[in-house]
Amino acid sequence: MTSEAAAPLKGLRVVELARILAGPWIGQTLADLGAEVIKIEAPEGDDTRRWGPPFIERPLPGGGTETVAAYFHAANRGKTSVICDFQNEGDLARLRDLIAEADVLVENFKLGGLRKFGLDYESLSVLNPRLVYASVTGFGQTGPRAALPGYDFLVQGMSGIMDLTGDPAGEPQKVGVAWIDIFTGLYGVIGIQAALTERARSGRGQHLDLSLLDCGVAVLANQATNYLLGGVTPTRLGNAHPNIVPYQVFPASDGHVIVACGNDRQFAAFCRVLDLPDLPGNPDYATNPARVAHRQTLCPLLAEATTRHTKAALIALMEANGVPGGPINTVAEALEEPQVLARDLKIAPEGLAGLRSPLRFSRSDLALDRAAPALGTGDWAFSARD
Repeated sequence: MTSEAAAPLKGLRVVELARILAGPWIGQTLADLGAEVIKIEAPEGDDTRRWGPPFIERPLPGGGTETVAAYFHAANRGKTSVICDFQNEGDLARLRDLIAEADVLVENFKLGGLRKFGLDYESLSVLNPRLVYASVTGFGQTGPRAALPGYDFLVQGMSGIMDLTGDPAGEPQKVGVAWIDIFTGLYGVIGIQAALTERARSGRGQHLDLSLLDCGVAVLANQATNYLLGGVTPTRLGNAHPNIVPYQVFPASDGHVIVACGNDRQFAAFCRVLDLPDLPGNPDYATNPARVAHRQTLCPLLAEATTRHTKAALIALMEANGVPGGPINTVAEALEEPQVLARDLKIAPEGLAGLRSPLRFSRSDLALDRAAPALGTGDWAFSARD
């Protein structure tokens, strides 16, 4: 891609004291946006370097090879890796010097875990009053669970999303990726950028407190509001929607498709596709509230009609008639979807395949030319800030 301007965050320096996913996702997103992200790793490296298979082997700049799990490459693109042994006073002194020149610090240590090293916000804000310091923990800096460890899977259970996911007759299900880690990472980027904007006015940094549980509950969206305003606890509906009908998976003769009718016009068009012209005029189905109330009788009628078509034929008919719908792709199929290819989501910096940030700008480009770093290939020779 060509651009008229540098990446939006070019010139921003970020020190990342984070591992696994939520914190590194913040760092990777900032790196994609042009920030200089310096990943500080223990001598053994980020845990996800060993979270495989699959593993990727690649040559090191000074000779030899490094074998690292693909998982690590998913969250650490564009960074520089520096080894820091917190038990070594020389390393700590160099790290503090680096932080004194930084704009942002991202960390995901347990509550109070960095205080004994003088790397807590209170200590570093004296060293660098302009520092935006983002802490990622399972449960936040306050509250009865603040000192407890928190992981995405655990928090998916606690947040309510697992009770909303899966077959109503089966067990609760987690989302197929570390969904709350990713959301926390994205909220972290939003919070950091907001704090930087405020710093431009006040000249002062601040502490950003990010909790996996906070983020997991916050994105319950309409399901939480349905309960708060309606007083009824939502339950699992499988692939159905609590507020819209028909908005679910339907069977075809050779598999399944998604149908997502968001209004009465689309429902009427779907009925024409299925040669069910009388349904839109039926008072039980004429409006969305009526369809929600009578989903148990309506959906079997629709399902019987969808099975007369193949997936491809049904999707083509829906597209031709303005009915939102589509396939249920495997990961492999999704990555070869023509629309995904047309949007250049797949990238291969330094020959390592991955996915870029989905952000696109009219003038600015993204910084996507560097893969995740080999362990310790950076050093402490970072330039002083202007």
